[in-house]
Amino acid sequence: MNAYAQTTSSDVPVYLKLAAVTMIWGGTFVAGRFLADSLSPLFAASLRFLLVSVVLLLFLLLARVPLAKPSPGQWLQLALLGFFGIFFYNLCFFYGLHYINASRASLIVVLNPAVIGLASWLLFKERLSRAKVIGIAICIAGASLVIVSRNPQLLVDNADAWIGDLLIFGCVLGWGIYSLFSKELNHSLGPVQTVAYSILLGTLMLWVASAIRGELSVSALMSLGPQQWMSLMYLGVLGSALAYIGYYDGIRQIGATRSGVFIALNPLTAVILGALLLGEQLTLAMCLGGGLILAGIFLCNKPLARAGKKGI
Repeated sequence: MNAYAQTTSSDVPVYLKLAAVTMIWGGTFVAGRFLADSLSPLFAASLRFLLVSVVLLLFLLLARVPLAKPSPGQWLQLALLGFFGIFFYNLCFFYGLHYINASRASLIVVLNPAVIGLASWLLFKERLSRAKVIGIAICIAGASLVIVSRNPQLLVDNADAWIGDLLIFGCVLGWGIYSLFSKELNHSLGPVQTVAYSILLGTLMLWVASAIRGELSVSALMSLGPQQWMSLMYLGVLGSALAYIGYYDGIRQIGATRSGVFIALNPLTAVILGALLLGEQLTLAMCLGGGLILAGIFLCNKPLARAGKKGI
């Protein structure tokens, strides 16, 4: 078996894991929208990541994985990841969903692969081949086609839509920083330790901010219905704790740019689940968009597989 075949076959489990992670994330915008009208954005984010922290600590306890002791420099890096990837991202996420719907938000979030790829090239001199650039562009085009064909009215502005757009673009920036600046920690501490510490620090930031703003409300929590509680559990346990570990491990193995393109699967997942669970109609445009997404992911990953892994 040649080197190319060995590299490709060894990467298949990583691709499957990243596909599963990003498809899980496809449902977080819907779950977040359910909570947006029930809790203040800051309190919703605080509750979400309190659940995440509990699940992560239980995971480490059951797996008998002791928490490492980061150096002062690593603490600073972890605080940076906690701020941008947890605190800043979730404020933008929940406040943004107050102004725009989940479909419009996901249309902005599909810019993530392009932002991560460009930043990797500028900051870390990661090789961006022509095939990788074309692959990223095809992913964005395919995801956009899926989203717009599913909800043609989502591009119709309301008076405050630009605020929501700007806030959700803040998610893109926060996630880009979270993805790009994890390389060293992923190798020195490992993905599980990096995720655990960054989430614990980000959760602390959220709760301190909630307390300072007086947004901690037991009555609001008690008024949540079953749908809101299910959304909160989905966001906290499946859409964060487990998904973050899988995504970080993918970055460690194949790099931020190649991992980032899988985010284009988010809207495709939402469409497929809508068809399977809600009886929504699949259109030709949606199917074409899905095909473009898969083709873009293939293009973005295949060239580097031939040359050997050169992720950041």
